[in-house]
Amino acid sequence: MADRLTGEQRSRVMARIGQKNTAPELFVRRALHAAGLRFRLHRRDLPGSPDLALPKHRMVVLVHGCFWHGHDCRRGMRPQSNVEFWAPKLERNMERDRQVRSKLEALGWRVVIVWECALDEGVQSILSQVYASAGAIEPER
Repeated sequence: MADRLTGEQRSRVMARIGQKNTAPELFVRRALHAAGLRFRLHRRDLPGSPDLALPKHRMVVLVHGCFWHGHDCRRGMRPQSNVEFWAPKLERNMERDRQVRSKLEALGWRVVIVWECALDEGVQSILSQVYASAGAIEPER
């Protein structure tokens, strides 16, 4: 499919995408908080500064955008134009994700990855994914 935007317009759109406090991340934060789970944001003392850290449960939640982290879904499709730029960039992102995950696990943290496309399934899907990864955790009161 051809891009409907010019190269300059696409560049402006992509440059505006932030690293923190994205819409998917805010959605997950609201869901976990409403479920009674408490967390810390972007802990710089942990590898990769995970989006959410639940210290009581030694668990981190990484909210991954399908495009940026190379998910195998419709939203994760690679661009057809400027492939020589995008392919190595997205590969580096995926390699960094693997390294961060292994470092966190080596430190004894459980890692939960919530993909942007999973948010379409709703809050219950996210909570069940977190609870399944965490074992038997109780929401904090």
